[in-house]
Amino acid sequence: MKDKDFKHTNKLIDETSPYLLQHAHNPVDWVAWNTETLAKAKSENKLILISIGYSACHWCHVMEHESFEYEEVANVMNDHFICIKVDREERPDVDQVYMDAVQKISGQGGWPLNCFALPDGRPFWGGTYFPKEQWIEILNNIVEIYKTQKKKLEQQAADITEGINRNDFLDLEPEDLFLTKETLEDMVHNFSAKFDKLEGGTKGAPKFPMPNNVLFLLRYYARTKKPEMLNHVELTLQKMTAGGIYDQIGGGFARYSVDDQWHVPHFEKMLYDNAQLVSLYAEAYQLTKNELYKKVVEETLKYVDLEMTNPEGGFYSTLDADSEGVEGKFYVWEKKEIETIIKKDSDIVIDYFGIDKDAYWEDGNNVLIRVKSVAQLADKYTKTDDEIFKILSEAKRKLLKNRSERVRPGLDDKILTSWNALMIKGFIDAYAAIGKSDYLETAIKNADFLLQKTKKDDGGLFHNYKNDKATIDGFLEDYAFMIEALIELYQATFDEKWISQAKQFMEYTIRHFYDDQSGMFYFTSDESNDLIARKMEVTDNVIPASNSSIANSLFFLSLIYEKAEYKQMAEKMLKQVEGKMIAYPSAFSNWGILYLNLVFPFHTLVITGEEALTKANELNRLYFPNIIRAGSIGKSELPIFKDRFVKDKTMIYVCTGSECKLPVENIEEALGQIE
Repeated sequence: MKDKDFKHTNKLIDETSPYLLQHAHNPVDWVAWNTETLAKAKSENKLILISIGYSACHWCHVMEHESFEYEEVANVMNDHFICIKVDREERPDVDQVYMDAVQKISGQGGWPLNCFALPDGRPFWGGTYFPKEQWIEILNNIVEIYKTQKKKLEQQAADITEGINRNDFLDLEPEDLFLTKETLEDMVHNFSAKFDKLEGGTKGAPKFPMPNNVLFLLRYYARTKKPEMLNHVELTLQKMTAGGIYDQIGGGFARYSVDDQWHVPHFEKMLYDNAQLVSLYAEAYQLTKNELYKKVVEETLKYVDLEMTNPEGGFYSTLDADSEGVEGKFYVWEKKEIETIIKKDSDIVIDYFGIDKDAYWEDGNNVLIRVKSVAQLADKYTKTDDEIFKILSEAKRKLLKNRSERVRPGLDDKILTSWNALMIKGFIDAYAAIGKSDYLETAIKNADFLLQKTKKDDGGLFHNYKNDKATIDGFLEDYAFMIEALIELYQATFDEKWISQAKQFMEYTIRHFYDDQSGMFYFTSDESNDLIARKMEVTDNVIPASNSSIANSLFFLSLIYEKAEYKQMAEKMLKQVEGKMIAYPSAFSNWGILYLNLVFPFHTLVITGEEALTKANELNRLYFPNIIRAGSIGKSELPIFKDRFVKDKTMIYVCTGSECKLPVENIEEALGQIE
């Protein structure tokens, strides 16, 4: 339909965000968050409603259909409020501030997030989803209170704003960092008390993958060889891939499961989850050589390539949970459907997926899970493993073909720099573990795309890109994850343009985001002035905190560039959170990885000579999370290569800090020098 065919069209029609465009034909006079909108609220002395969500948010859709599409609701909203719609993925800075406010007001948060603010943007009340009649009542009550108790609302807004400006989980610690293995042991002890010993992950529901938590435990095992850590990691990885949270026929992971068995997912697929899970499974494969992990990496990257990649080389953001207005409809199956599609050997396929038994969800529908192994089916049906494998492969192909003819979930096709950078790292980690050159080529293509489309003239980054437009200044997460990706690209290629760009972005970040007092970095740059607070993202969540990412990269760059002040900055940052790591291990797992790198021996592998990359690639299939690599086939200006070239030879130096052992000429000897 064309815009003229709709009864209503508001100013969101000029936006590129799919979430904002979903609301462009509401009768609500929605506007986007920008300086003009905020100035309008002040000039008209009108209350502000900030309504925040994202395109794959199920309850956001519900509230739109129940409330925002009705003129009787819109009339109240339009008469009394400046109504601002925010895509939380485009504006995580706005989401941080008003989510913090709502959590302080109600003790909980979520999306849709609906927060009411004074004309100057200071919040005084808010909540999440509200049904229509309750929403109308809330709107009218707030209008009346503003008329009759304005001073009370102003005081409430002042108190909430003061609370928002306090950076939670951050205490200024003037002392030097004192590293001990006991801190890590205590952290892991408290972590393990919450392990789900039957299903993996942490106890209870819903179950989120939390890839960085599992990665921390994997790397802790690599340093300590404590078998219970690896056992829990493997239990978690295997249970996730057997569950409905993993798309058994199309590859890729949903955001979380609503139950405690990884069975029924909240069906949206997020780029950032899949990026991090690829990295996690790739590392697990390097260590264990479990073919299941390799298969998950390959299937997930195939899904990303087919469904989440635009022709220019960027990665899309999200696949919706809903299709035809029903959550999960695209992904679920009735038993009779499978019998009709598969026909011969459908009993084996039904047994494999647990149809109408373990896989049963509701209303005759099943969420596919992996209940039986190939070996179990071969024994039960007196067939060979190869025969069962062929039956299942053909069945998955048929089911996928049939599913492709269904109405597809909505695609959020905006490109976010931070999430794309996480996906670059995923492809590089997969390349290192599996060795497929296509993965490295995809990573390079995306990095070139981002530097062409989202790099600003002043050397900074934009956060978003769509329809040949990048409009939102980058946040700390964009720089943090881009720097990580560039460091990984350098290690995979030894092309110095990548590490040079990483250092340039780090210097830009220090200039525009760094806080001298705390040693931490603000989420927004010093050029951003449209928010009531500058927040610091300190705690790790489903995505690592941008500060923990920056701290890790400062450590790595300090080794490549032999720049001691970078390491000192990383240590100062770690000191600010060290006291919280033991009590809240899951919220500081990426900080824990930095702690591991500092308290246990960490090595720089310096390779010089014609065969530098060939020698380095010999390491790719091995698991050494305590190594960063630097290499050059010829003369280099990087400090780390000074006096380390030997004519007509490829030399390998194992260095710890500023101390290097005698050079050797083959990888086996070098590995013998690694602690």
